[in-house]
Amino acid sequence: MMYYSASMNTLDESLMNAVKEGKLLESSRTNIRLLLDGTESPIAREAVEELAAAGEWQELNDRFYKTLAFGTGGLRGRTIGSIVTRAEQGNGGVNGRPEYPCVGTACMNYFNVGRAMRGLIIYVNKHVEATDPGRKPRLVIGHDTRHFSRDFAEFCAKIGTDLGCDIYLFDSPRATPEISFAIRELHADSGVVLTASHNPSHDNGFKAYFNDGAQLVPPHDKAVIREVNSLTSEEYEPLPEDRRGTLHVLDSSFDRIYMDRLKTVLLRPEIFNKGGAKIVYSNLHGTGGHIIVPLLKELGCNVQTVAAQDVQDGRFPTVASPNPENPPALALAIEQADASGADIVIATDPDADRMGVAVRGEDGKMHLLTGNQIGSLLAWYRCMSMSDLGIINDSNRSRAVMVKTFVTTGLQDAIGHHFGYEVVNVLTGFKYIAQKLGKYEQAIPAEKREGYRKMSEEQTRALRLEYSRYFVFGGEESYGYLAQDFVRDKDANSAAIIFAELAAYAESIGKSLLELLHELFEQFGVYLEMGKSLVMEGADGAARIAALAASYSSNPPTEVDGVAVSGIRDFSKGDMVDAEGDPIPAEKMIFVDLADGRSFAVRPSGTEPKIKYYLFGHGKPGDPVKEALAKVQASLDSLWTAVEKDAHSRSNG
Repeated sequence: MMYYSASMNTLDESLMNAVKEGKLLESSRTNIRLLLDGTESPIAREAVEELAAAGEWQELNDRFYKTLAFGTGGLRGRTIGSIVTRAEQGNGGVNGRPEYPCVGTACMNYFNVGRAMRGLIIYVNKHVEATDPGRKPRLVIGHDTRHFSRDFAEFCAKIGTDLGCDIYLFDSPRATPEISFAIRELHADSGVVLTASHNPSHDNGFKAYFNDGAQLVPPHDKAVIREVNSLTSEEYEPLPEDRRGTLHVLDSSFDRIYMDRLKTVLLRPEIFNKGGAKIVYSNLHGTGGHIIVPLLKELGCNVQTVAAQDVQDGRFPTVASPNPENPPALALAIEQADASGADIVIATDPDADRMGVAVRGEDGKMHLLTGNQIGSLLAWYRCMSMSDLGIINDSNRSRAVMVKTFVTTGLQDAIGHHFGYEVVNVLTGFKYIAQKLGKYEQAIPAEKREGYRKMSEEQTRALRLEYSRYFVFGGEESYGYLAQDFVRDKDANSAAIIFAELAAYAESIGKSLLELLHELFEQFGVYLEMGKSLVMEGADGAARIAALAASYSSNPPTEVDGVAVSGIRDFSKGDMVDAEGDPIPAEKMIFVDLADGRSFAVRPSGTEPKIKYYLFGHGKPGDPVKEALAKVQASLDSLWTAVEKDAHSRSNG
């Protein structure tokens, strides 16, 4: 425990006065005391004292207004503060980062990471003891290229072995989906990935997985966070030497197992023998090139990389944001594609769970596809191929299913239903898609699914089509896709090779990918979506986001953009079920449907300081695509103008 000194008493007095003057939140003062009482790190005390002495109360509020809790992606927060104190900067670290991570209960640092890891281990220990007593828990740990990711991963590994767990730690940065695969392949009880996915470079995160390879969902997530919150100190007592766990290092030999499994997802692998598109790939300074590039080359693809972005660097120095959703992130790759005559650009975020794409059109220019469009093309290709190849037929069609999120384009619903497949919509967060995969696996009779994880894709598909439901494809609008169940999170590695397969197929029938997309628009009508966000950072921002989100439920609109509201779908009430009759957990999300067919959804982000808006519009099948695209886009622009104006009114009202 931290001892009290004259400087500590002075700090306490300073914090109390700041609260009285309205400069510091009471919750911030409480959490500062929580941290300082629970750590012996002089860095924490020095950083807080430095910020308080400088009157940086907003920075202290941003760092301490809350304790981190599991959201849609686990823990996530700043690991480098908006203001870096002298104590944190120290002697500096690799890639220009500070020597020490950001001090704060709302930040990613050793205090929070350590408590999260210990809380997870406590819960996993209880689960293992109840189901397989006497065995040491097994945990997989992976990390991306972000600041402090390797440090945090090694820190978690030491805690794990100290507390009696066998730990499987990757030897260097790896893609998040490979960690999900490893948990299943190694029959681990849990796993952790240190990543903040596509967030800015100053962030990091702690993604927790359970024994099915999927992120924590209720009741596990809430149970883990209860264990975490019960820990008020970073101190722990390692077990005696003979009861500690063993550290196992996973290297390239495990990558080979993963890559071989990924190849089995392809439906027409022979299509690559006929050629294929010329691809420029970028991993945006992250982990994707580790698997995607050698795999594409093994398949016979003509692939080149963006050399400046091959470098694994947590600063992400060549982009403003390492997010393939943002067009500027693909600029260097598109420039290289134009210079080399490549047809396709593929980019993945730092932990390679999201994939962005640009394709060359008939006009000779590169065109960015949205996550909805990429997912729709992949969904169509998977559905069409499975029907054409006879994998899905009249005898088993009722067991084929696509799973997507509510905020993902309705075009994918239309595609799935056209082929006679069920389409199930779930809440935002890939863990809910993974939860469905777990349900489908468990529906197979126990004696039939023995050894399921070691079975081939063909074997598990046969079981699911006979006894359960076969997952054809799934995804979310935010550039996340999945076509297999041996990974239980979105997987840009498999998405990249499937997209390459789709491109090779398109070339084999003499069509461009844009032509295929427009054919879908002709058949089902133009579907367009618009994603917008209002960013509100820090403690004040969090309160404003919560109030704004709640206002749509307490005071729903009756008219938007001059059009009457025809329906409200309020997910916060927790009284809804999905297409399979399963209850939908309560979520702070509301859909507003307009009488003219447009709609929009509102939800606070689970991982970023923003409130998200999803706008939807569509045209009629058979309408000329060019005119329909312009008309639907204009309608969405008009809708956003009205929604944004209303949001500011609600926020300031």
